[in-house]
Amino acid sequence: MSTTPILKNKLFLYLTEFFAGMSVMAVELGASRLLAPYFSSSQIVWTIIIGTIMIAMALGNIYGGKSADKNPSPDRLYTRILIAGVWIAAIPVVGKYIVLGISALLIFTVNTNFLIWAAFAACMVVFVFPLFLLGTVTPSLAKYTVDSLEDSGSTVGTLNAFNTIGSIIGTFVPTFVSIPAVGTSVTFLIFAAILLALGIVYFASGKAGLKKSVASAVLFGLCCALGTSNSFAFWENDLAYEGESIYNYLQVKENDRNVILSTNVLFGVQSMLMKEEGLTGMYYDYAMAAPLMTGKENPAECKTLILGMGTGTYAHQCRAYYGDMPVEGVEIDEKITDLARTYFELPDDVEVTTYDGRAYLNAIDEKYDVIMVDAYQDITIPFQMSSVEFFELVREHLTQDGVMVVNMNMRGSGEDSINAYLSDTIGSVFEEVYTVDVKGSTNRELFASNNPRMLTNLERHKEAVADESLLAMMDTVSDGLLPYEAGERIMTDDKAPVELLGMRVIDELIRDEVSRYREIYEKEGIQGVLRSL
Repeated sequence: MSTTPILKNKLFLYLTEFFAGMSVMAVELGASRLLAPYFSSSQIVWTIIIGTIMIAMALGNIYGGKSADKNPSPDRLYTRILIAGVWIAAIPVVGKYIVLGISALLIFTVNTNFLIWAAFAACMVVFVFPLFLLGTVTPSLAKYTVDSLEDSGSTVGTLNAFNTIGSIIGTFVPTFVSIPAVGTSVTFLIFAAILLALGIVYFASGKAGLKKSVASAVLFGLCCALGTSNSFAFWENDLAYEGESIYNYLQVKENDRNVILSTNVLFGVQSMLMKEEGLTGMYYDYAMAAPLMTGKENPAECKTLILGMGTGTYAHQCRAYYGDMPVEGVEIDEKITDLARTYFELPDDVEVTTYDGRAYLNAIDEKYDVIMVDAYQDITIPFQMSSVEFFELVREHLTQDGVMVVNMNMRGSGEDSINAYLSDTIGSVFEEVYTVDVKGSTNRELFASNNPRMLTNLERHKEAVADESLLAMMDTVSDGLLPYEAGERIMTDDKAPVELLGMRVIDELIRDEVSRYREIYEKEGIQGVLRSL
């Protein structure tokens, strides 16, 4: 065993265990943020991240124990820590390119479960190796710290305690401090620096390892110079805003016609502001039929609650066309609300509560004429807002002739689609359920009420609509509305497999979108695909 002076005091070994445990959890959370803008932050993605990291750690434990028995020199362990630190520092530089490259390759070769395969492959390539190296820390340190069998239990217990405490801190710091403050890229660099510091301090206390330390420091410096950008959409050069919150990757685009918020790099528009008054051409226009379906003679009097406020597109459009409607919203991401005030002209008198939509309903006694549920984002569908218990809660907060409108943003098809389950669940709670597909998109709007006159109200109130464009849109809604006959596919708080159901729709959408390019790829290869773009 090395006689490096710093190891004469076991405190340094315990600190190594502490910071290794902290770094593992920080990298795990960073992995979720690196993948979320491309693959979502659903339970499926989290399962893949946790699973691959556990595989890496298990293999590292095995290798670390055998390596320590075979060659008990701590030099080997701290060399591995240096390598892990450099690798983690390189993730902000190359990670997003690897994720996109893997996605581009698999999208042409995988027909089903694309999300699973792409996320798994990305995790294996980007994160398994450095976490495998960190997995060698605990068994190696156990070898170096145990002096005799008499104190082996307390020594190993102390090591595990330091690792656990480090893991706890490594769980909270990225989520609540570093990622919101400085972003995912800098968070990776911070924890890479901690690992590098451990290795450099170790080698600096002895006579060996100077070249390793210098090389690691140089490589880390290069990664800092090249990897501090928080841009996930690196091909974009005209973004009004790009950043991260506790919950989301956030991107604001602005042009002469509108301002758009997106929380996904590759697809999706979550909110929009039209710079000149007019319809958005999106699902918000269809949802504006909800106030006309209520029993209120004047839509401007409809008390409206929006669960999933976003930047307030629906509130803005309803007020623009119906007058000074009393609107309030619930949005779990406070950063989105801040962007709404800054970029999307959300009026100060529109109150937005930072809270989970269901928890908010549980906390209030108010009743509303219209409740819009707009909390579903690609495959990230909160199960607690998709169950029969949730929709019963919505029903309790509606007036007698109130209307719920739900934006289902993945249309899908077939009896086992996510929309079929959502519609059946809603149909078990409400007596009247109608759906309409949004032209030119994958969205579907669902209107539900216990008022049998909701369609009669719509036709009657349409006569008072003065704006020709809005009237044409309401005619489109009327013509497209279909009554929904509820089936037996009911989701509950106990069983709501929204991730798996949503993933089927993702596969379906991908097959439809890339079928043409797949044919070109099969005939002409990747060069043919590039020529066709």
